[in-house]
Amino acid sequence: MSEPIRHIAVIDIGKTHAKLIVVDGESGEEIASRKIANRVLSAPPYPHYDIETLWTFMMEGLSAFQEEPGYQAISITTHGASAALLNIRGDLAMPVLDYEHGYPEHIQTAYAALRPPFEETFSPALPIGLNLGAQLHYQKTVFPSDFAQVTDIVTYPQYWAYRLTGIKANEATSLGCHTDLWQPDKGCFSSLPQTLDIAHLFPAVRSAFDALGPVLPEVADVIGCSSDLPVYCGLHDSNASLLPHLMARKGPFAVVSTGTWVVCFGVGAAVEKLAPARDTLVNVDAFGKPVPSARFMGGREFEILTHGITRLPPEALERATMRVLAGKVAYLPSAVEGSGPFPDQRGHWMNEPADDAERHVAASLYAAMMTATCLDLIGNAGTIIVEGPFAGNLSFTKALAAITGGQVLVTDGNSPSGTGLGATLLATRNAPRQSYHPVTPLNGVTEHYRSWREGLQPIA
Repeated sequence: MSEPIRHIAVIDIGKTHAKLIVVDGESGEEIASRKIANRVLSAPPYPHYDIETLWTFMMEGLSAFQEEPGYQAISITTHGASAALLNIRGDLAMPVLDYEHGYPEHIQTAYAALRPPFEETFSPALPIGLNLGAQLHYQKTVFPSDFAQVTDIVTYPQYWAYRLTGIKANEATSLGCHTDLWQPDKGCFSSLPQTLDIAHLFPAVRSAFDALGPVLPEVADVIGCSSDLPVYCGLHDSNASLLPHLMARKGPFAVVSTGTWVVCFGVGAAVEKLAPARDTLVNVDAFGKPVPSARFMGGREFEILTHGITRLPPEALERATMRVLAGKVAYLPSAVEGSGPFPDQRGHWMNEPADDAERHVAASLYAAMMTATCLDLIGNAGTIIVEGPFAGNLSFTKALAAITGGQVLVTDGNSPSGTGLGATLLATRNAPRQSYHPVTPLNGVTEHYRSWREGLQPIA
């Protein structure tokens, strides 16, 4: 387009909320933002995302932001483990399945016999629909007449790019996100699409950095933009958090991306020692390179453990920290069963917290201990960058620094970070300078961690 790209509108769909933000391409700062809950509809044929409400939200926001502050490109990032199934008209042939929907046991058993080995895909066998291949097998097996109408399968960020441009594509960060569909070390599809007889349904794989095309004329009319407004291909949200750091520093280092999921990326780590039974895997970064990773549903677990707690003053949390450590108040994994480094263990309190402040601190320490375990599983790199909501949780970051013995870095308040910046970089390819501050380790937490480890069940 003729107008230089100064501001980028970013569609950011997380599992819990969807956001539309405008990012200044030079500074990386968010200069406008809207948010909506990402609702799951329980209507037949299965729980699915409220796609049309999300689309209306996007159109209204893009129209409003076109007036102020304005933008010259659109980029997209979404959660993983999702794909859109399109029919010959380009509409959804089937609703976009919620990955937290569980399948009958006979469907799970049948898929387990079909999925490729970990050595091929570096995708661990995960519960519910966390392996995208399991979703596609379920949809094809249980709803054969509906699935027969499918002409194209596109990964989730690229579905929204298609709605905006009319161009169908797939992309490696979403295909490489524990789907069973991709070979991260070879950069190509696994054997699973052929096994499921769906290989012919995947449009071409494009780079996350590709401008797929301008917005459709009907979209331009709705949002009031020029007809040559470019839309970038987009990428998986945790990989969006990783991208600014890949562009600014050399490995080895680790990035802890926090949200509904806590994903630990080991940049420069080896793949040979991964433990698939403990939710380690290989992700694919925006440049198509494999990145050993480990994860757990940390944001969701923290919400469960702190449900009903309102904002607490820092001094109350400091006092509670001393009580938690002295009383060995600790939660043992897992609050969300079936994934993470302890997938078969049922969570419970080793010692119950006495009040809300203790509960908040204990939940923060639990998240830090789980994160440290994940980092151990991929090889502790020494330098650890924390992104997302947990970056502002001092109990979490200080405990993580003490337990790992590494340098935990958090971006300063005036520094850009997060998924929005990563998606912005697809258009600008120029990472703004970021400033970090190291976190002071929390005294006394290493002994707490040792007691926590001793309370865990033996791992098979």
